[in-house]
Amino acid sequence: MRMAAIAAMSVVLAVGLVAEKASAQRGPRGQGGGGRGAGRMYDPKTVESVTGEVVSVEKLTSTNGMGAGVHLQLKTEKEAVSIHLGPAWFIEKQDLKIAPKDKIGVKGSRITFDGKPAIIAAEVKKGEQVLKLRDENGVPVWAGWRRR
Repeated sequence: MRMAAIAAMSVVLAVGLVAEKASAQRGPRGQGGGGRGAGRMYDPKTVESVTGEVVSVEKLTSTNGMGAGVHLQLKTEKEAVSIHLGPAWFIEKQDLKIAPKDKIGVKGSRITFDGKPAIIAAEVKKGEQVLKLRDENGVPVWAGWRRR
């Protein structure tokens, strides 16, 4: 009987340690760690503005279980660059719709993502419409948005 109790306590301790390690890897408030995607790479020091024509709009599902994100391929005078907008659930609820062949302006942080140039969008302009995605420090406007 005593051996069974010791064995049961060992299992409880082992499960507790695994759960604690998993919780620590998630980061604060149960959010994903540093691998949440390009959004965590936003750097206010690398902000620039580009204009061009949208080549494609894609909803990409992350491999880390964080859900789908919306990305554009933008053809500027100098290059084709990937533009990271934000989570699909947020982008799809906005009035501003972006489609291939649209002429847009993007202000955001230039990064290298998966070895390629990319821009994490803070603001997208299409005609007179403006879609604000991040503040000047790169904090997403959707942070806390679902709780409203």
